[in-house]
Amino acid sequence: MTPLRLYRFLVFLAGPILRFSLMRRARKGREDKARMREKLGRASLKRPPAPLIWVHAASVGETISVLPLIGDILESRPAQTVLLTTGTVTAAATIAKFQAAHPDLRARLRHQYAPLDRRNWVGRFLDHWQPDAAFWVESEIWPNMVLACEACRIPLIMVNGRLSPRSFQRWRRMKRTAQSLLGRFSLLMAQDNMTAERLQALGLDDIVMPGNLKLDAPPLPHEEAALADLQKCVNGRPVWLAASTHPGEEKQIADAHAIIANAYPNVLTLIAPRHPNRGDALAAELRKAGLNLAQRSADEKLTAEKQIYLLDTLGELGLFYRLVDIALMGGTLIPHGGQNPIEAARLDCAILHGPHIENFQEMFDTLTARQATAAISDSATLATQVRALLDNPAQAQQMANAAIAYADAMSGARARVMELIAPYLTDPTTAPPEPKMREAHDG
Repeated sequence: MTPLRLYRFLVFLAGPILRFSLMRRARKGREDKARMREKLGRASLKRPPAPLIWVHAASVGETISVLPLIGDILESRPAQTVLLTTGTVTAAATIAKFQAAHPDLRARLRHQYAPLDRRNWVGRFLDHWQPDAAFWVESEIWPNMVLACEACRIPLIMVNGRLSPRSFQRWRRMKRTAQSLLGRFSLLMAQDNMTAERLQALGLDDIVMPGNLKLDAPPLPHEEAALADLQKCVNGRPVWLAASTHPGEEKQIADAHAIIANAYPNVLTLIAPRHPNRGDALAAELRKAGLNLAQRSADEKLTAEKQIYLLDTLGELGLFYRLVDIALMGGTLIPHGGQNPIEAARLDCAILHGPHIENFQEMFDTLTARQATAAISDSATLATQVRALLDNPAQAQQMANAAIAYADAMSGARARVMELIAPYLTDPTTAPPEPKMREAHDG
Protein backbone atom coordinates (compact mmCIF):
# COMPACT_ATOMS: atom_id res chain seq x y z
CA MET A 1 0.00 0.00 0.00
CA THR A 2 1.38 3.40 -0.96
CA PRO A 3 1.89 6.07 1.77
CA LEU A 4 -0.99 8.10 0.31
CA ARG A 5 -3.43 5.17 0.30
CA LEU A 6 -2.35 4.21 3.81
CA TYR A 7 -2.89 7.78 5.03
CA ARG A 8 -6.38 7.94 3.56
CA PHE A 9 -7.31 4.57 5.05
CA LEU A 10 -6.02 5.46 8.53
CA VAL A 11 -7.77 8.85 8.53
CA PHE A 12 -10.99 7.11 7.51
CA LEU A 13 -10.70 4.77 10.50
CA ALA A 14 -9.76 7.62 12.84
CA GLY A 15 -13.13 9.42 12.68
CA PRO A 16 -14.19 8.64 16.29
CA ILE A 17 -10.71 9.46 17.59
CA LEU A 18 -10.72 12.82 15.79
CA ARG A 19 -14.13 13.69 17.23
CA PHE A 20 -12.96 12.78 20.73
CA SER A 21 -9.81 14.86 20.27
CA LEU A 22 -11.89 17.89 19.26
CA MET A 23 -14.07 17.58 22.36
CA ARG A 24 -11.03 17.21 24.59
CA ARG A 25 -9.37 20.26 23.06
CA ALA A 26 -12.61 22.22 23.50
CA ARG A 27 -12.63 21.42 27.22
CA LYS A 28 -9.11 22.88 27.43
CA GLY A 29 -10.16 26.05 25.60
CA ARG A 30 -8.21 25.17 22.47
CA GLU A 31 -11.31 24.83 20.27
CA ASP A 32 -14.40 26.98 19.85
CA LYS A 33 -17.17 24.83 21.34
CA ALA A 34 -19.89 26.73 19.51
CA ARG A 35 -18.27 26.13 16.12
CA MET A 36 -16.72 22.67 16.36
CA ARG A 37 -19.06 21.36 13.65
CA GLU A 38 -17.13 23.43 11.15
CA LYS A 39 -14.16 21.10 11.68
CA LEU A 40 -16.42 18.28 10.52
CA GLY A 41 -17.14 20.20 7.32
CA ARG A 42 -20.54 21.53 8.47
CA ALA A 43 -20.71 25.21 7.53
CA SER A 44 -22.18 27.75 9.94
CA LEU A 45 -22.56 30.42 7.24
CA LYS A 46 -24.30 30.48 3.87
CA ARG A 47 -22.31 30.56 0.68
CA PRO A 48 -22.75 33.92 -1.05
CA PRO A 49 -23.86 33.91 -4.71
CA ALA A 50 -20.76 35.91 -5.75
CA PRO A 51 -17.51 34.31 -7.02
CA LEU A 52 -15.64 32.92 -4.05
CA ILE A 53 -11.93 32.45 -3.43
CA TRP A 54 -10.95 30.16 -0.58
CA VAL A 55 -7.84 31.16 1.41
CA HIS A 56 -6.48 28.83 4.09
CA ALA A 57 -4.10 30.14 6.78
CA ALA A 58 -3.31 27.64 9.53
CA SER A 59 -2.60 29.92 12.48
CA VAL A 60 -1.97 33.49 13.61
CA GLY A 61 1.28 34.15 11.75
CA GLU A 62 -0.06 33.01 8.40
CA THR A 63 -3.31 34.90 9.01
CA ILE A 64 -1.54 38.18 9.76
CA SER A 65 0.61 37.81 6.66
CA VAL A 66 -2.30 37.12 4.29
CA LEU A 67 -4.94 39.58 5.58
CA PRO A 68 -3.40 42.59 3.77
CA LEU A 69 -3.39 40.55 0.53
CA ILE A 70 -7.05 39.67 1.09
CA GLY A 71 -7.74 43.38 1.59
CA ASP A 72 -6.10 44.07 -1.78
CA ILE A 73 -8.22 41.36 -3.44
CA LEU A 74 -11.50 42.67 -2.06
CA GLU A 75 -10.71 46.31 -2.80
CA SER A 76 -9.62 45.66 -6.39
CA ARG A 77 -12.33 43.10 -7.21
CA PRO A 78 -15.77 44.39 -6.11
CA ALA A 79 -17.48 41.21 -7.35
CA GLN A 80 -15.19 38.90 -5.39
CA THR A 81 -15.81 37.31 -2.00
CA VAL A 82 -13.23 35.49 0.15
CA LEU A 83 -13.66 32.55 2.50
CA LEU A 84 -10.76 32.51 4.97
CA THR A 85 -10.28 29.30 6.95
CA THR A 86 -7.96 28.77 9.90
CA GLY A 87 -7.22 26.02 12.38
CA THR A 88 -6.92 27.93 15.66
CA VAL A 89 -9.11 30.12 17.84
CA THR A 90 -6.36 32.74 18.08
CA ALA A 91 -6.31 33.12 14.31
CA ALA A 92 -10.12 33.43 14.32
CA ALA A 93 -9.85 36.26 16.85
CA THR A 94 -7.29 37.99 14.63
CA ILE A 95 -9.70 37.85 11.69
CA ALA A 96 -12.55 39.22 13.82
CA LYS A 97 -10.40 42.24 14.70
CA PHE A 98 -9.58 42.78 11.03
CA GLN A 99 -13.27 42.62 10.13
CA ALA A 100 -14.10 45.13 12.86
CA ALA A 101 -11.42 47.50 11.56
CA HIS A 102 -12.64 47.15 7.93
CA PRO A 103 -16.45 47.20 8.07
CA ASP A 104 -16.61 48.00 4.34
CA LEU A 105 -15.00 44.62 3.56
CA ARG A 106 -16.68 42.54 6.25
CA ALA A 107 -19.64 41.38 4.16
CA ARG A 108 -17.28 39.90 1.56
CA LEU A 109 -14.83 38.24 3.98
CA ARG A 110 -16.16 35.17 5.75
CA HIS A 111 -14.37 32.99 8.29
CA GLN A 112 -14.76 29.29 8.99
CA TYR A 113 -12.61 26.73 10.72
CA ALA A 114 -10.99 24.38 8.21
CA PRO A 115 -12.33 20.82 8.26
CA LEU A 116 -10.05 18.06 9.47
CA ASP A 117 -8.63 16.08 6.56
CA ARG A 118 -11.15 13.22 6.53
CA ARG A 119 -12.59 12.48 3.12
CA ASN A 120 -16.31 12.92 3.85
CA TRP A 121 -15.74 16.05 5.99
CA VAL A 122 -13.64 17.59 3.23
CA GLY A 123 -16.27 16.70 0.64
CA ARG A 124 -19.03 18.27 2.73
CA PHE A 125 -16.98 21.46 3.06
CA LEU A 126 -16.32 21.74 -0.68
CA ASP A 127 -19.91 20.89 -1.63
CA HIS A 128 -21.15 23.80 0.47
CA TRP A 129 -18.58 26.46 -0.40
CA GLN A 130 -17.75 25.52 -4.01
CA PRO A 131 -14.71 27.82 -4.25
CA ASP A 132 -13.52 28.98 -7.66
CA ALA A 133 -9.89 28.69 -6.53
CA ALA A 134 -8.02 27.78 -3.35
CA PHE A 135 -5.01 29.68 -1.99
CA TRP A 136 -3.11 27.77 0.71
CA VAL A 137 -0.72 29.87 2.76
CA GLU A 138 2.73 28.52 3.70
CA SER A 139 3.12 24.83 4.42
CA GLU A 140 -0.06 22.94 5.29
CA ILE A 141 -0.65 20.20 2.70
CA TRP A 142 -3.65 17.98 3.42
CA PRO A 143 -3.81 14.98 1.04
CA ASN A 144 -7.57 14.39 1.08
CA MET A 145 -8.24 18.07 0.49
CA VAL A 146 -5.72 18.23 -2.39
CA LEU A 147 -7.31 15.24 -4.10
CA ALA A 148 -10.84 16.53 -3.52
CA CYS A 149 -9.99 19.94 -4.97
CA GLU A 150 -8.56 18.28 -8.06
CA ALA A 151 -11.67 16.12 -8.42
CA CYS A 152 -13.82 19.27 -8.26
CA ARG A 153 -11.52 21.10 -10.70
CA ILE A 154 -10.64 23.76 -8.14
CA PRO A 155 -7.25 25.34 -8.94
CA LEU A 156 -4.82 25.06 -6.01
CA ILE A 157 -2.24 27.80 -5.44
CA MET A 158 0.49 27.72 -2.79
CA VAL A 159 0.96 31.26 -1.46
CA ASN A 160 4.08 32.23 0.49
CA GLY A 161 5.15 28.59 0.51
CA ARG A 162 7.54 27.42 3.20
CA LEU A 163 9.14 24.05 3.94
CA SER A 164 10.83 23.78 7.32
CA PRO A 165 13.83 21.45 7.62
CA ARG A 166 11.65 18.92 9.45
CA SER A 167 8.90 19.02 6.81
CA PHE A 168 11.45 18.78 4.02
CA GLN A 169 13.08 15.68 5.53
CA ARG A 170 9.67 14.06 5.95
CA TRP A 171 8.63 14.78 2.36
CA ARG A 172 12.01 13.67 1.02
CA ARG A 173 11.46 10.22 2.50
CA MET A 174 8.21 10.10 0.48
CA LYS A 175 9.41 11.89 -2.64
CA ARG A 176 6.94 10.25 -5.02
CA THR A 177 4.05 11.14 -2.72
CA ALA A 178 5.30 14.73 -2.49
CA GLN A 179 5.47 14.95 -6.28
CA SER A 180 2.00 13.44 -6.58
CA LEU A 181 0.41 15.95 -4.18
CA LEU A 182 2.39 19.12 -4.78
CA GLY A 183 2.41 18.47 -8.52
CA ARG A 184 -1.37 18.98 -8.51
CA PHE A 185 -0.95 22.65 -7.61
CA SER A 186 -1.53 25.08 -10.46
CA LEU A 187 1.00 27.52 -9.01
CA LEU A 188 3.73 27.14 -6.37
CA MET A 189 5.04 30.36 -4.82
CA ALA A 190 8.01 30.04 -2.46
CA GLN A 191 8.71 32.72 0.13
CA ASP A 192 12.50 32.38 -0.09
CA ASN A 193 15.37 30.69 -1.94
CA MET A 194 15.66 27.95 0.66
CA THR A 195 12.07 26.82 0.19
CA ALA A 196 12.38 27.00 -3.61
CA GLU A 197 15.48 24.79 -3.51
CA ARG A 198 13.72 22.27 -1.26
CA LEU A 199 10.70 22.11 -3.57
CA GLN A 200 13.00 21.59 -6.54
CA ALA A 201 14.83 18.84 -4.64
CA LEU A 202 11.47 17.07 -4.35
CA GLY A 203 11.26 17.05 -8.15
CA LEU A 204 8.96 20.04 -8.65
CA ASP A 205 9.51 22.61 -11.39
CA ASP A 206 8.47 26.18 -12.19
CA ILE A 207 8.71 27.48 -8.63
CA VAL A 208 7.98 31.22 -8.45
CA MET A 209 9.63 33.47 -5.83
CA PRO A 210 7.71 36.76 -5.47
CA GLY A 211 9.06 37.41 -1.96
CA ASN A 212 7.84 36.81 1.56
CA LEU A 213 4.43 38.19 2.53
CA LYS A 214 5.50 38.21 6.18
CA LEU A 215 8.21 40.71 5.26
CA ASP A 216 5.67 42.90 3.51
CA ALA A 217 3.02 43.05 6.22
CA PRO A 218 2.36 46.45 7.81
CA PRO A 219 3.48 47.03 11.41
CA LEU A 220 1.28 45.34 13.97
CA PRO A 221 -1.52 47.68 15.14
CA HIS A 222 -1.90 49.25 18.56
CA GLU A 223 -4.09 51.68 20.47
CA GLU A 224 -2.40 54.97 21.32
CA ALA A 225 -4.30 55.36 24.59
CA ALA A 226 -3.25 51.88 25.73
CA LEU A 227 0.39 52.62 24.87
CA ALA A 228 0.31 55.92 26.77
CA ASP A 229 -1.18 54.15 29.78
CA LEU A 230 1.51 51.46 29.76
CA GLN A 231 4.30 54.01 29.36
CA LYS A 232 2.95 55.80 32.40
CA CYS A 233 2.93 52.54 34.39
CA VAL A 234 6.50 51.67 33.32
CA ASN A 235 7.57 55.19 34.31
CA GLY A 236 11.10 55.03 32.89
CA ARG A 237 12.04 51.62 34.32
CA PRO A 238 14.45 49.45 32.28
CA VAL A 239 12.19 47.08 30.37
CA TRP A 240 12.54 44.27 27.82
CA LEU A 241 10.20 41.78 26.14
CA ALA A 242 10.21 38.03 25.55
CA ALA A 243 7.73 37.67 22.67
CA SER A 244 5.75 34.60 21.58
CA THR A 245 7.30 32.27 24.15
CA HIS A 246 6.75 28.52 24.37
CA PRO A 247 6.73 26.04 27.27
CA GLY A 248 10.24 25.54 28.58
CA GLU A 249 11.34 29.08 27.78
CA GLU A 250 9.68 31.06 30.56
CA LYS A 251 11.84 29.38 33.24
CA GLN A 252 14.98 30.49 31.37
CA ILE A 253 13.56 33.99 30.98
CA ALA A 254 12.77 34.18 34.70
CA ASP A 255 16.33 33.06 35.50
CA ALA A 256 17.69 35.75 33.18
CA HIS A 257 15.48 38.33 34.90
CA ALA A 258 17.04 37.45 38.27
CA ILE A 259 20.55 37.94 36.87
CA ILE A 260 19.67 41.26 35.20
CA ALA A 261 18.11 42.45 38.46
CA ASN A 262 21.54 42.30 40.12
CA ALA A 263 22.55 45.28 37.98
CA TYR A 264 19.08 46.78 37.44
CA PRO A 265 16.98 46.07 40.57
CA ASN A 266 13.91 47.74 39.10
CA VAL A 267 14.05 45.95 35.72
CA LEU A 268 10.67 44.94 34.28
CA THR A 269 10.46 41.79 32.17
CA LEU A 270 7.50 41.40 29.82
CA ILE A 271 6.51 37.86 28.81
CA ALA A 272 4.02 37.36 25.96
CA PRO A 273 3.26 33.62 25.55
CA ARG A 274 2.62 32.43 22.02
CA HIS A 275 -0.60 30.81 23.24
CA PRO A 276 -2.36 33.16 25.68
CA ASN A 277 -4.57 30.37 27.03
CA ARG A 278 -1.49 29.23 28.96
CA GLY A 279 -1.70 32.43 30.99
CA ASP A 280 -3.24 31.12 34.21
CA ALA A 281 -0.94 28.11 34.47
CA LEU A 282 2.09 30.24 33.60
CA ALA A 283 1.18 32.88 36.17
CA ALA A 284 0.93 30.18 38.86
CA GLU A 285 4.29 28.74 37.82
CA LEU A 286 6.06 32.11 37.96
CA ARG A 287 4.50 33.03 41.29
CA LYS A 288 5.55 29.67 42.70
CA ALA A 289 9.12 30.61 41.69
CA GLY A 290 8.80 33.69 43.93
CA LEU A 291 8.24 36.33 41.26
CA ASN A 292 5.93 39.28 41.77
CA LEU A 293 3.89 39.57 38.60
CA ALA A 294 0.88 41.25 37.07
CA GLN A 295 -1.31 39.25 34.69
CA ARG A 296 -2.79 41.38 31.91
CA SER A 297 -5.73 39.09 31.10
CA ALA A 298 -6.81 39.35 34.75
CA ASP A 299 -6.56 43.15 34.53
CA GLU A 300 -3.98 43.21 37.34
CA LYS A 301 -2.38 46.63 37.77
CA LEU A 302 1.24 47.07 36.73
CA THR A 303 2.77 48.76 39.76
CA ALA A 304 6.37 49.67 40.61
CA GLU A 305 7.02 46.52 42.65
CA LYS A 306 5.98 44.13 39.87
CA GLN A 307 8.91 42.22 38.38
CA ILE A 308 7.10 40.41 35.55
CA TYR A 309 4.22 41.57 33.38
CA LEU A 310 2.50 38.53 31.87
CA LEU A 311 0.94 39.58 28.56
CA ASP A 312 -1.56 36.78 28.00
CA THR A 313 -3.96 38.63 25.70
CA LEU A 314 -4.76 38.44 21.99
CA GLY A 315 -3.88 41.00 19.33
CA GLU A 316 -1.74 43.29 21.48
CA LEU A 317 1.78 42.31 20.47
CA GLY A 318 2.12 45.50 18.42
CA LEU A 319 1.50 47.45 21.62
CA PHE A 320 4.17 45.59 23.57
CA TYR A 321 6.84 45.87 20.86
CA ARG A 322 6.32 49.65 20.88
CA LEU A 323 6.86 49.72 24.63
CA VAL A 324 10.38 48.25 24.55
CA ASP A 325 13.74 48.64 22.82
CA ILE A 326 14.84 45.00 23.28
CA ALA A 327 12.90 41.89 22.20
CA LEU A 328 13.76 38.21 22.51
CA MET A 329 12.08 36.06 19.87
CA GLY A 330 10.31 33.09 21.41
CA GLY A 331 10.60 29.55 20.15
CA THR A 332 14.36 29.96 19.79
CA LEU A 333 15.45 28.81 23.28
CA ILE A 334 13.89 25.37 22.78
CA PRO A 335 13.83 23.04 19.73
CA HIS A 336 10.78 24.73 18.22
CA GLY A 337 12.46 26.58 15.35
CA GLY A 338 11.68 30.16 16.28
CA GLN A 339 9.01 32.78 15.63
CA ASN A 340 9.01 35.40 12.90
CA PRO A 341 11.31 38.35 13.82
CA ILE A 342 9.98 40.76 11.18
CA GLU A 343 7.24 42.14 13.46
CA ALA A 344 9.85 43.18 16.02
CA ALA A 345 12.08 44.52 13.24
CA ARG A 346 9.33 46.81 11.95
CA LEU A 347 8.73 48.25 15.43
CA ASP A 348 12.18 49.57 16.34
CA CYS A 349 13.46 46.68 18.48
CA ALA A 350 16.93 45.28 18.94
CA ILE A 351 16.34 41.56 18.39
CA LEU A 352 17.75 38.66 20.40
CA HIS A 353 17.36 34.98 19.56
CA GLY A 354 18.40 31.57 20.84
CA PRO A 355 20.04 28.74 18.89
CA HIS A 356 16.84 27.24 17.42
CA ILE A 357 16.01 29.40 14.39
CA GLU A 358 15.34 26.76 11.72
CA ASN A 359 11.86 28.06 10.85
CA PHE A 360 13.30 31.42 9.76
CA GLN A 361 16.95 30.51 9.16
CA GLU A 362 17.45 32.67 6.08
CA MET A 363 15.80 35.68 7.72
CA PHE A 364 17.84 35.41 10.92
CA ASP A 365 21.05 34.87 8.92
CA THR A 366 20.44 38.09 7.00
CA LEU A 367 19.56 40.04 10.15
CA THR A 368 22.75 38.74 11.79
CA ALA A 369 24.83 39.78 8.78
CA ARG A 370 23.34 43.27 9.07
CA GLN A 371 24.11 43.35 12.83
CA ALA A 372 20.40 43.69 13.56
CA THR A 373 20.22 40.77 15.96
CA ALA A 374 22.36 38.99 18.54
CA ALA A 375 22.46 35.30 19.43
CA ILE A 376 22.20 33.87 22.93
CA SER A 377 22.33 30.27 24.13
CA ASP A 378 20.82 30.15 27.63
CA SER A 379 19.56 32.27 30.52
CA ALA A 380 23.07 33.48 31.43
CA THR A 381 23.94 34.71 27.93
CA LEU A 382 20.44 36.16 27.58
CA ALA A 383 20.96 38.18 30.75
CA THR A 384 24.38 39.32 29.52
CA GLN A 385 22.98 40.56 26.19
CA VAL A 386 20.01 42.34 27.76
CA ARG A 387 22.28 44.03 30.31
CA ALA A 388 24.71 45.09 27.57
CA LEU A 389 21.91 46.72 25.58
CA LEU A 390 20.45 48.39 28.67
CA ASP A 391 23.94 49.72 29.42
CA ASN A 392 24.33 51.00 25.85
CA PRO A 393 21.05 52.34 24.41
CA ALA A 394 22.93 53.65 21.35
CA GLN A 395 23.92 50.10 20.42
CA ALA A 396 20.33 48.92 20.84
CA GLN A 397 19.18 51.71 18.55
CA GLN A 398 21.79 50.81 15.93
CA MET A 399 20.52 47.23 15.92
CA ALA A 400 16.92 48.43 15.66
CA ASN A 401 17.80 50.75 12.76
CA ALA A 402 19.48 47.88 10.91
CA ALA A 403 16.40 45.70 11.44
CA ILE A 404 14.06 48.39 10.08
CA ALA A 405 16.30 48.87 7.04
CA TYR A 406 16.14 45.13 6.35
CA ALA A 407 12.35 45.08 6.67
CA ASP A 408 12.01 48.04 4.30
CA ALA A 409 14.34 46.46 1.74
CA MET A 410 12.27 43.26 1.67
CA SER A 411 8.94 44.95 0.88
CA GLY A 412 7.00 44.55 -2.37
CA ALA A 413 6.02 40.87 -2.16
CA ARG A 414 2.30 41.61 -1.84
CA ALA A 415 2.09 43.46 -5.14
CA ARG A 416 4.01 40.69 -6.93
CA VAL A 417 1.75 38.00 -5.45
CA MET A 418 -1.32 39.98 -6.59
CA GLU A 419 -0.02 39.92 -10.16
CA LEU A 420 0.48 36.15 -10.02
CA ILE A 421 -2.96 35.34 -8.61
CA ALA A 422 -4.83 37.82 -10.85
CA PRO A 423 -5.83 35.12 -13.41
CA TYR A 424 -7.68 33.26 -10.65
CA LEU A 425 -9.68 36.30 -9.48
CA THR A 426 -12.93 37.67 -10.83
CA ASP A 427 -12.53 40.65 -13.13
CA PRO A 428 -14.16 43.76 -11.56
CA THR A 429 -16.38 44.18 -14.63
CA THR A 430 -17.59 40.57 -14.67
CA ALA A 431 -21.04 39.76 -13.31
CA PRO A 432 -21.01 37.09 -10.57
CA PRO A 433 -21.94 33.65 -11.95
CA GLU A 434 -24.30 31.35 -10.13
CA PRO A 435 -22.45 28.75 -8.00
CA LYS A 436 -22.29 25.26 -9.51
CA MET A 437 -23.92 22.44 -7.58
CA ARG A 438 -21.76 19.46 -6.72
CA GLU A 439 -22.53 16.06 -5.28
CA ALA A 440 -23.41 16.07 -1.57
CA HIS A 441 -21.48 14.04 1.02
CA ASP A 442 -22.78 12.40 4.15
CA GLY A 443 -21.04 11.31 7.31
